[in-house]
Amino acid sequence: MSLPLATLCGVGTWSEEPFGNDTAADWAWELDEADSWDVVSDVLRDYLGEDETDSGLDEVAVAAAAVVAHGAGLALSEEEDTESVEGFLGRVGAPPASAVTAARAALDKVGGESELAELWADADGLDDWRATLARLRDALPA
Repeated sequence: MSLPLATLCGVGTWSEEPFGNDTAADWAWELDEADSWDVVSDVLRDYLGEDETDSGLDEVAVAAAAVVAHGAGLALSEEEDTESVEGFLGRVGAPPASAVTAARAALDKVGGESELAELWADADGLDDWRATLARLRDALPA
């Protein structure tokens, strides 16, 4: 699971869940002040526009895609601190179709040849992490 990854990276990862790392958890605080889907859509658009990404960008893209999946009806994990996500979704409602499309594309990109995928492979957690990505993707409306 994530303990080897945390050791490998030195800090900040405790779970393969979307908000199971410091980078994504910190980004989620931005949702506390947001009153539209723009904060999520901007992250996804910027991520998809990058040719090369680092693991931090990958982690935030997964978190943003998770917000979209949760907005589309996926239950929030009890393992994660998701108060920011719950509050955000209570204010903005269901995600727009453009956010759903971008979330799907971001999950495909990060699940492919990304730095984050390499780190999970090095930590022997790739299968669990990819299962999390698949769960998120499956929750997105077609």
